[in-house]
Amino acid sequence: MLYQFEFRTYQRKFKRPLQTSHGIWDIRSGIILRLVGENNQIGWGEIAPLSWFGSETFEQALDFCKSLATNISEETIFSISAELPACQFGFESALSNEQNSPPPAPPCQGGEKSENLTYLSQNGEKMQNRFSGLLPAGETALQALQVLWLEGYRTFKWKIGVAAIKEELKIFQQLIQAMHNLCDRESAFLRLDANGGLSYSEAKTWLQACDEVKASDVSADIEFLEQPLPVTQFQEMVELNAIYATPIALDESAANLDRIQECYSQGWRGIFVIKPAICGSPSQLRKFCQTHNIDAVFSSVFETEIGKQAALNLATQLSLNKRALGFGTDCWFDDNHSILDFRF
Repeated sequence: MLYQFEFRTYQRKFKRPLQTSHGIWDIRSGIILRLVGENNQIGWGEIAPLSWFGSETFEQALDFCKSLATNISEETIFSISAELPACQFGFESALSNEQNSPPPAPPCQGGEKSENLTYLSQNGEKMQNRFSGLLPAGETALQALQVLWLEGYRTFKWKIGVAAIKEELKIFQQLIQAMHNLCDRESAFLRLDANGGLSYSEAKTWLQACDEVKASDVSADIEFLEQPLPVTQFQEMVELNAIYATPIALDESAANLDRIQECYSQGWRGIFVIKPAICGSPSQLRKFCQTHNIDAVFSSVFETEIGKQAALNLATQLSLNKRALGFGTDCWFDDNHSILDFRF
């Protein structure tokens, strides 16, 4: 079967630049795909690369789209190279969307919520309650915590490894106390994300601080420390994961399916943070996770609602331990209606 293929690029500016140990990120660039089948059913997909995390670059993805004919086959889609994982995700998602379900609203209007995307769990609970809210680095996390709490979030993710460790540990204690004060017979969880930016000694210091919180009587708990060390220090993370009560979750080390498989083959049985939009083929990822019962946390790369829906479809199928989904990112954008209003 042949599909008519079209694409458009987009750029979305963050309300405030995202600070990580990799640097400052202020604009999200991506590509919206549209496939029209012989039955005139439309499938939407999204390519949202994150090159510093291990995917292809935006330019490589764009060059690939430009290289394709206006009519493409399923064989072309399923033969996309693993060196283009974001492209694999975008095209397979568009194909699945066309075959199996109604498409989302034509490319959503940035920060505006789409009325037909009310993410619900199987028991009818709003998925909003199952998302983790992303806190900005530094002291502004304290104000953001209050806002996200009122919006219904109970799991939070905070970027560390950005400022001096002494300063961040002080803010960390304030965050824990603030979460404790907000809790009223409720559980609240904090995830710390270092983006591979800590030294070995700093990772030990953070894990010790987290263990002390877990051993205390505060209402807040530390769910895990995400990617404390660089990808090259995999064995050190294995060792630390065995020593401390606070789990370590692999993120950059598990950036795509090849890396996930490599970590698993080397003995990792802990938590994987999986970003579907840059992980590669959804069908291959689904097969691997279901075969090996992976403990996965599914997370966003600041894609639009089109990529988000496709990623959530996977997360719903593969989240064995029902961990909060890392898709609480809407508040990081404030698009006007023209940015993603494509005219295909």
